Amino acid sequence: ADGTRRDIAFGALTLLLFLTVTAAFPAFPSRRSLAGLLDDTAILVMLALAQMLVILVRGIDLSIAANLALCGMLAAQFDRAFAGVSGGAGVLPVLVLTLLAGATLGAFNGLLVWKLRLPPIVVTLGTMSVYRGVIFVLSGGAWVNENEMSRGFLAFPRIEFLGLTTLTWSAVAVAALFIVALRHSRLARDLYAAGGNPDAASYSGIDAARMQFIAYTICGAIAGICGYLWVARFAVAYTDIALGFE
Repeated sequence: ADGTRRDIAFGALTLLLFLTVTAAFPAFPSRRSLAGLLDDTAILVMLALAQMLVILVRGIDLSIAANLALCGMLAAQFDRAFAGVSGGAGVLPVLVLTLLAGATLGAFNGLLVWKLRLPPIVVTLGTMSVYRGVIFVLSGGAWVNENEMSRGFLAFPRIEFLGLTTLTWSAVAVAALFIVALRHSRLARDLYAAGGNPDAASYSGIDAARMQFIAYTICGAIAGICGYLWVARFAVAYTDIALGFE
């Protein structure tokens, strides 16, 4: 009941804010303006959902933006390496690369929390700096600019369908997947149990620390894909991508 009241109150405040901004700027509710707003918030939506999983199991991931940045630089350099090939590296290999790279970085966080029983905030504060440092090692501090990226690499987040870009549809897809999975999957029930009461969960055969590892891995995978989307959308990869976004 309390949650429902909070949702209603939040919805009412959001509607009030929307009407207030519309009154001040009549062009705000136009299709183009709202589509741009969705594009601007799509990556934040995906990262927030990813972070939610970690928070759900009593963790925190301060390295999420650094993960995004490192995977974004990796994607840009991977695509640049195929600059001489017609069409570049292709979008699918880049998506697979960033998904796996992000999941690996997230899993590393999860392993430190799971096996070494280190506090999540300490672990991810450390890996945040480490991942940022690896970007400098990987890039030598140099940027990857638009003219070094393939057309397909840059075009994917901008492809429009029903008036919305692939970037926005990606956020919609992730949100829809979370809605379904968190309500109907066994993994979600285990995650809720591990976060709600770790001791009780252990008596039910649920390893709460292992659930943290899984949450960090999924969070990292989403952050990795967001790294590619970020770089492709802004058409540049630099050392301070998403600095402070966490």
